[in-house]
Order: sequence, then C-alpha cells, then structure tokens
Amino acid sequence: MDLKLEGKVALVAGSSRGLGFGVARALAFEGVKVHLGARDQKALGKAAELLRKETGAGVSLSPLDASSGDSIADWIARGVEVWGGLDLLVANSGGPRAGVFEEFLDDDWQHAFEANLLGTVRMIRMALPHLRARGGGAVLTITSSTVKEPAELLVLSNVMRSGVASLVKTLATRFAPEGIRFNTILPGRIDTERVRSLDAIRAEREGVSVDEARRKSEKAIPIGRYGTVDEFGRAAAFLLSDAASYITGSSLALDGGALRSAW
Repeated sequence: MDLKLEGKVALVAGSSRGLGFGVARALAFEGVKVHLGARDQKALGKAAELLRKETGAGVSLSPLDASSGDSIADWIARGVEVWGGLDLLVANSGGPRAGVFEEFLDDDWQHAFEANLLGTVRMIRMALPHLRARGGGAVLTITSSTVKEPAELLVLSNVMRSGVASLVKTLATRFAPEGIRFNTILPGRIDTERVRSLDAIRAEREGVSVDEARRKSEKAIPIGRYGTVDEFGRAAAFLLSDAASYITGSSLALDGGALRSAW
C-alpha cells in the first residue's frame, strides 16, 4: 500500500526514544521530512543520526520541553523554518510519574497537567496555522490504553490522557471541514523503557522479580507478548497518511487485544 507520505513534513514530539522515535522512524522510511524534538539533547542527536543513516530521509531537530509554551513555540517555528511548512503533527510527551492517588500532591498534578494535557493543547494550537496554510493535514496524539481501562498505578496518566482523547474527538469535528484530521493512538504494553520501568515498579510493590511481573502482564494479552516500537510506528504512520483519509476522531488501541471493552 502506498501511504502517499513522501515529501510531507512531520513534527514528532518526544522522539528521542520510545514510541515517538518509533513513529519518526516509520515516517522517515516513508520519505517524510521529520523534525524531532525532546529534552535530552544527547539522545535526540543520536536518534537523528540513526534515522538519517537508516532511512536517508531529511531529519532535523531542536530542543523541546512539552511543559513549556515557549519551548513548544520555538520547536514548531524551527521545524517549519527548516522544511518550509507543516503537514503532520505527532503530539507526544513522556508519561507522568507512576503511583497511586494518595501519593500525589498538587505539584505532581500540576506538572502532569502542563506536560501531558496543556502541552498537547499548545502543540496543536501553535501548529494549526501552519496546517491551515497547507490546506489540511493530520494530527496524531499518543495517549494510552488506560484511557479506556484506567490502571491503578497510573492515576496521573489516566486523567491527563483521557483529557487528550476528549480534546481529539472535539477537534476532529471542529476541523474536519478544513481537511485537518485528528486521531489518537492508545498503546498498551509496548516494549519501551517506560514500560520496562513500570514493570520494575510493579515487581517491587508485589515482591516479585521483574521477569515475573512481565510474564504476568503478557498472560493478560491475548497475543501473548508485548508490542514492538516498530509495530507501533507503522500503525501511527497509517493514521497520519492519506490511506486513512476517512478516519478522524478515532482512538486506535494498539494493545495485542488486552482491552476488554468492545468500544
């Protein structure tokens, strides 16, 4: 299938590693000009170098702190300046600290709000004029399967990611007449540093080994394993592409069948 992505420009947030890197890599293999952004400049530079070497695509980068409006503005401006426009936006940020409700104070909630919910609002708001200038485009947010089935240890993420999912549904209706599509992808257990750290936290709380905690999680997944970053990236690239031109306002679960909800 030709995704018809070659030559398009994408800004991918949180793309130095993990899910964001997986999306950037999939897009780069499709011939997309990719602008990366993350806080860790050393990791970001390595990610850009690897993508250029693997894909031969145009790859640029600049610093990005998803909790800072000024940083987001600079990141978007830089990407547009380098590539002359914007067609695709991937709004993504690292997950907030894991833990149960009683462990969090106002500062924890405020930081999660600024990085994971307000950060997404800002990215979309600042990208919109550039998408409109192209006559349309696509926005993809990366949330979590906990939007549909909240996890006890991810209370901050549960709340903020759910807000993002509602935002996407609202904006999909608002901007469909302008040719701008909005979708969200809900990762389950994808084999990333973040998920491995959550396995370690769970193992410590339950008094078991990390391997045992992972095996317990895998048993709850019908496919029987964690997903890969490449699998996630390919699904995201599809949602951003013209092959998905009739899909907007949707939430795609990439979880190996783990969600029990029919909706």
